[in-house]
Amino acid sequence: MTEEKKPTFEEQLNQLQQIVNHLEQGNVPLEEALNQYKNGIELARSLQQKLTNAEKTLGSLIDDDGNEKQYEKSTDDPSNNGGGNRGYGSDEKPLEE
Repeated sequence: MTEEKKPTFEEQLNQLQQIVNHLEQGNVPLEEALNQYKNGIELARSLQQKLTNAEKTLGSLIDDDGNEKQYEKSTDDPSNNGGGNRGYGSDEKPLEE
């Protein structure tokens, strides 16, 4: 039995980009466009799963005892618009101007 080599993240990303470029040209027969769209969605899901897994791997920390711990973002995360703990739905009042 031969073992199939799975494409790398970069190869899959390149393949997805080729599908997008081909579909954007607009001169693709409907059936082919639908098949390519379906393949593109499957590739996008696979790529997203790989990114999620990589993020989890990078987010894990090993403590001094060799135990794995999940990395926790600080509350001063810039994705929170610099609001510290004042995220969406917070009861904390904004600062007066």
